[in-house]
Amino acid sequence: MAEDSDLERTEQASPKRLEKAREEGDVPRSRELATCSVLFATGLSLLMMGSHLNQALKTTMAAGLHFDRTVAFEPILLLTKISDMISSLLLAFAPFALILIAVAIASPVIIGGWVFSGKAFVPQFGRLDPMQGLGNLFSKNSVVELIKSIAKTLLVAAVAYTVISHDMAPILSLSLLPLKTSISQVSDLMLMGFLSIVSALVFIAAIDVPYQLYQYANKLKMTKEEVRQESRESEGNPEIKARIRQQQREMAKRRMMSEIPKADVVITNPTHYAVAIKYQDEGMSAPIVVAKGADIVALKIREIAAENNVVTMEAPKLARALFAHSELGSEIPEALYSAVAEVLAYVFQMRIFKKEGGFRPEIPKELPVPETLDPHSLIPAPSIDEMEVFV
Repeated sequence: MAEDSDLERTEQASPKRLEKAREEGDVPRSRELATCSVLFATGLSLLMMGSHLNQALKTTMAAGLHFDRTVAFEPILLLTKISDMISSLLLAFAPFALILIAVAIASPVIIGGWVFSGKAFVPQFGRLDPMQGLGNLFSKNSVVELIKSIAKTLLVAAVAYTVISHDMAPILSLSLLPLKTSISQVSDLMLMGFLSIVSALVFIAAIDVPYQLYQYANKLKMTKEEVRQESRESEGNPEIKARIRQQQREMAKRRMMSEIPKADVVITNPTHYAVAIKYQDEGMSAPIVVAKGADIVALKIREIAAENNVVTMEAPKLARALFAHSELGSEIPEALYSAVAEVLAYVFQMRIFKKEGGFRPEIPKELPVPETLDPHSLIPAPSIDEMEVFV
């Protein structure tokens, strides 16, 4: 059952899969939206520019039917006249053509965006397989396209019948009108009827666009095994990554241990935690934590500190607060400045005492550590894994 579930395409396509499909030119497209947009743009353009185009056609036709003797007997002048007529006609229809070209280019990319891929031009001989062709003929997509075509035909026919029925009286009265008036009426009736029929295609496009998006997303769905494989390819083998993380922890641990001899003091719990603090008057605005650890790591910090004559001081509450609220290599929290200052003052006084003698400084007691920073009652003793995270 687990193997069957891994083979089922139940997972949404990953960004990498979507990008790969896009590179191959596979993006969602709606032919109904493109067709509807172009036809609608045609009708609106004719509605706005119809009189201008009509006048251009009349002028060109009148010029073409008018000849004089010079042009009739001079082939060069005749060709020049024909060229001028064609140029003026093309110039008049240029805005109309540009609008249709722009809509024809823009409408297919509304839902899928603009994409160009050379892979679409590579021959795919698998498409020549007759069995695959028969399979596509009776596929779910073919059935949907058939239903969509039938619905589109019925809808357009119903709208056309409604429009013609509504305009039947004006159509029948055209024969009684003067020629010029009847031609104008026919143009208006045909244009409005065309726009009404095309408007029906908006309903088809409104259904087709969500369906195409759904079908595209469903087609690119992935199995759970494909998701795992892609994760391995993009992020690397988990075992190798775990090994790298282990090596990084070891390197960080070695770097941390090498900083302990440079510390001024190691503050301990005394057994569970150890935090090494360093402070210099020049270049430091506050003491920094050069090493910290729990349990085994804390023991190692104390051993290195003893080998290098670094002062070790027991201050359980302060050690717990520093361990929980300070980052390795960063300054201590501002709330612990006073407590750490008393510890460092004791350490520096001990150095003077050992060199010059005098009164032995007293170990500070009751350090001012805020209760809210002491995690003693909030955080259980860390495990070895947690200890490594802190490292």
